Amino acid sequence: MFDPVINVRAVSAPGVFAPGHLGELTAQVPPEVVDAVLAETGRVEQRARLLPARVVVYLLLAGALFEHLGWRQVWARLVGGLGGVFVTPSSAAISQALRRVGVAPLRALFDLLRGPAATTAAVSWRGLLVAAIDGTQVAIPAGEANEAVFRRQPTVLGGGGGYPGVRVVALVACGTRTLVDAVFGPTTTGELAMATGLTRSLRPGMLVLADRNFPARDLFALLAGTGADLLFRLKTTSNAPRLNRVLSFADGSWLAWHGPTLVRVLDAQITVTTPDGTTRSEAYRLITTLLHPGKAPAAALVRLYHQRWEIETAFYELKSTILGGRVLRARTPDGVIQEIYALLTCYQLLRTAMTDATNSDARLDPDRASFTIALNTARDQITTIQQTRHQTAIDLIGVIGAAVLADLLPARRPRTRQRIRKRAISKYNARGPAIDHKTYPIQVTLTTDREILTPTSTP
Repeated sequence: MFDPVINVRAVSAPGVFAPGHLGELTAQVPPEVVDAVLAETGRVEQRARLLPARVVVYLLLAGALFEHLGWRQVWARLVGGLGGVFVTPSSAAISQALRRVGVAPLRALFDLLRGPAATTAAVSWRGLLVAAIDGTQVAIPAGEANEAVFRRQPTVLGGGGGYPGVRVVALVACGTRTLVDAVFGPTTTGELAMATGLTRSLRPGMLVLADRNFPARDLFALLAGTGADLLFRLKTTSNAPRLNRVLSFADGSWLAWHGPTLVRVLDAQITVTTPDGTTRSEAYRLITTLLHPGKAPAAALVRLYHQRWEIETAFYELKSTILGGRVLRARTPDGVIQEIYALLTCYQLLRTAMTDATNSDARLDPDRASFTIALNTARDQITTIQQTRHQTAIDLIGVIGAAVLADLLPARRPRTRQRIRKRAISKYNARGPAIDHKTYPIQVTLTTDREILTPTSTP
């Protein structure tokens, strides 16, 4: 196999700008880009400082990779491999520098880097980019300033005893789990209202998936108006939207009006069978703007809908792998917004590096790249960077990509595990002493009105 090499400056700048790097990830967000963003947002310093604005931006990004550390400890990682003597700024100096830089450069940087990563893998569906919309919450520190903007998350028993939270609604490319877009704000704003902010990133050539919380008629019409195709799950309970059949198709699907939007309705029964013969079955109703069965057969769309869960994996990587279940650091609303943009930007950088690695072999599915390995390798690269000005020839995929390729995850296997939807006061009581914690292989059977299919993998 041909191993391409390129000449890149994967090193730090000299002087007070030396800590302004992100290890190997600096190649994706070079100093020239950071400087341009600072200039565009009017945040370039007017006099020389020990903490230049460029360095502060990199400090924020590095802080997203080392979320378990305080800012002074993050600084120590940035200067650890540089050699020489660097004065460690006080906590007060770092806080002042973060306030000087503000939110705007981090927002602009995220807007510059977001979008689906280019990939050689076969991750599109019939020429459409498959993406998913969903929301999650990130906990932030309690305190008067934060709680003036962000509401405390309610406890199981009611009231506001939990941490304040920020609601994040994202649009994720399912094939690579890269962030196409994301919006966030107080939890007092619902997911549906926030999802309207994603319309700027929807376009023809996309197929957007969402769960049954999202197909409100007005929102569905707004998203469909962007030209993107939609495949949303609909409730089947007593309060589900009522749809009147307009036209039936041979594959069991049928047309109906969902508010002002003509949709195609797909009804299916999904049955999961484990090796011991245990079965679990659930009725699914999907609605889509793909109206022609010849171009989008019902059974194929039902299989495809399982890709919606890729966004849940992305949220897990953000909240559990990077954050480790911790709250953010910032104790002011602007600091919270700044830190979330840094977190989303670093997630995007890691996912892009992982996609570049799997692109080295068109047969590799991006699912096989380990996010944990990419994160830990990126951290190592920050602490081992050298302060020098010469150029170095490295593999196109880089050290992070090489680490990912050296320890690929196994191919995706259809498995099941009980999902806990409600949490009691303690995690132990939520799951109970008799809960089976094992994960089992499964066989999935899809039944539509006209077809019964047993795919070899999850739908």
